[in-house]
Amino acid sequence: MRRSRAAIAAALLTTLALLPIAAAPVLAQGHAGADQARVLSYWTRERIANAKPRDFVRNANGSFSRATPTPNAKPGGGSGNNVLGASWTGGGAVLKLSGKVLFTMNSGDYICSGTLINDSANDRSIVITAGHCSYDAADGGFARNWTFYPEFDTNATYTCSQSRWGCWVATALAVHNGFAQSGGFNTQATTYDWSFAVLKNGGFANNLAETALGGTMAKSFAAPAVGSQTFNFGYPAAGKYHGYDLTYCSDQIFNDPLNQNLTFGVDCDMTGGSSGGPWLGSFNTSTGAGTVDSVNSYGYSGQKKEYGPKFNSNTSATFSAALNASGNTLVGTAP
Repeated sequence: MRRSRAAIAAALLTTLALLPIAAAPVLAQGHAGADQARVLSYWTRERIANAKPRDFVRNANGSFSRATPTPNAKPGGGSGNNVLGASWTGGGAVLKLSGKVLFTMNSGDYICSGTLINDSANDRSIVITAGHCSYDAADGGFARNWTFYPEFDTNATYTCSQSRWGCWVATALAVHNGFAQSGGFNTQATTYDWSFAVLKNGGFANNLAETALGGTMAKSFAAPAVGSQTFNFGYPAAGKYHGYDLTYCSDQIFNDPLNQNLTFGVDCDMTGGSSGGPWLGSFNTSTGAGTVDSVNSYGYSGQKKEYGPKFNSNTSATFSAALNASGNTLVGTAP
């Protein structure tokens, strides 16, 4: 959710012209196959392309109102060490291991970004995204129909059946109570704005995502140093962005003084749809590999900046819960 001193969520997709491709579902097999098949059938081309914008503006009285997206245009290119928003053309791990996140709340269908990260389990894969891409206490609690659509950029057909690898349906979501019990998207929520999705077999080959995609992205739950360089990625869909182009920013990390220095910021003009996309430290531009150490969380209206939570032991605890979760799980206690 993004903030405007006042927070506006960075999570969404504007309605796009539909592509002339049939929307046949990918059918899952094996354990829980019927439920996966139901979810994959739900995500038709029309539903994916018309997933609602979920930007919220925080008003002076503390309430939230829906923001109205502006028309799309083509993102510009980047140069040098600092990039405020450009198409990622370097391929590599980040193209393959990041993707769109599709989900449903009581108020409709939504879209975010997410990344497949390394884990120690043999029976599941784990995707990291923002907390507000998995849970909203005021909109039904845990998201439903939660689906990971990797490497969307390569074959942006808006159908799992015509995608590069197929899609994976979450069997469980793990969110910290610090986010779930925050009472709205506020300072507390921004400091817990992460979540982890559990994926079992799926995709065209009906296997684990890391097997199909050939790897995972490294992760770290230790906060990076202020002043260090990061590359953050996502699929922004509002303003000048299309929603089907993997986009990145690169800048030195700073603390957010308007949020009591409790979260990180970078110069970046990515918009709604990029929420949950990875911040990658030690990023190798040749291989597209790095270490996920934050995610896109929020921004302020009138600023070309994006902000993310500082990972810590609570992030690690949420991830650990996902490694063993058999269903949706709230972790820890709220401050």
